[in-house]
Amino acid sequence: MPKKKTGARKKAENRREREKQLRASRSTIDLAKHPCNASMECDKCQRRQKNRAFCYFCNSVQKLPICAQCGKTKCMMKSSDCVIKHAGVYSTGLAMVGAICDFCEAWVCHGRKCLSTHACACPLTDAECVECERGVWDHGGRIFSCSFCHNFLCEDDQFEHQASCQVLEAETFKCVSCNRLGQHSCLRCKACFCDDHTRSKVFKQEKGKQPPCPKCGHETQETKDLSMSTRSLKFGRQAGGDEGDGASGYDTYWKNLASGYDTYWKNL
Repeated sequence: MPKKKTGARKKAENRREREKQLRASRSTIDLAKHPCNASMECDKCQRRQKNRAFCYFCNSVQKLPICAQCGKTKCMMKSSDCVIKHAGVYSTGLAMVGAICDFCEAWVCHGRKCLSTHACACPLTDAECVECERGVWDHGGRIFSCSFCHNFLCEDDQFEHQASCQVLEAETFKCVSCNRLGQHSCLRCKACFCDDHTRSKVFKQEKGKQPPCPKCGHETQETKDLSMSTRSLKFGRQAGGDEGDGASGYDTYWKNLASGYDTYWKNL
């Protein structure tokens, strides 16, 4: 039989588990709370925008730059991590910065750790809005992530996209590869898959997670847990209720066309 765990051993295991969770939470910071995506108000034009080295609207330099990695506005020189030494002096403003990130367009402080790690771990490296296809340098707003498909969204399109994100490209909830009901939905491909067709030889399923999409590899979710809806057609012969008994169903279309033709000749 295995030995019974002592109190000290249980405490040590709980401590290691808490430290593991803290390390994981530090590496996965919410995009809206990241320092490089923080909200900033310009000192000159008073317009709110994303944290930037220069104002997007008037190109002025801010008095108190915010580090895109650690989020500090003043270097207290408590450690020897600074590349530029300033013993006994607190540095603020441009004396604190060391570089500008090419991806998020924000200042990075002169700390050795921030300068060496931010460019590789910048969350806005490939930040392009999935709706308008604008990057960080093309608009002044912040960048967000869709809570359903996890694509990047600009500040103008975030609410409109998330309201219509859970709409399938098909007219039914059936699997795209067979005729069975799809239990798993990919919110990037906007398609449903059954249990058999979620098993892919290319993308392997991780333990404790939902199966990946066989098309794009994005993690799928169960359809019953989502408020999914199907695509509806509102054009052609499905535009309105036709009162005619014709089989074509295009009576409304020809009536509208005739009324437009009569209006055209009256205006002449």
